[in-house]
Amino acid sequence: MTRRISWVGNSLKDLQKFPEAVQSQITFALEIAARGEAADTAKPMKGLGAGVFEIAIRYRTDAYRAVYAVRFGPDIYVLHAFQKKSKTGIKTPQREIDLIKDRLKRLKEKLR
Repeated sequence: MTRRISWVGNSLKDLQKFPEAVQSQITFALEIAARGEAADTAKPMKGLGAGVFEIAIRYRTDAYRAVYAVRFGPDIYVLHAFQKKSKTGIKTPQREIDLIKDRLKRLKEKLR
């Protein structure tokens, strides 16, 4: 059984701004997640609880991310897609974390 992929906030518009090769890789990873599996590029996102994953793609000299949730309803919910431009090394910028947390909170409230 394949779950539907749903987009939260501007996550789809943000993904569409990425290079086509990155869009394809992220979409492929989401399709794998929709089948109940995990892509090699996906890992649990620390600090956001069980069922929230991050897809990490390196493309040329840039880093792209998509964060999705699998445990909060019948769908796969893409919470955020962004180009990582961290000034603090490998750490995800706090503004991105805050946006993901806010969208996750709203999603949970909506699904109650």
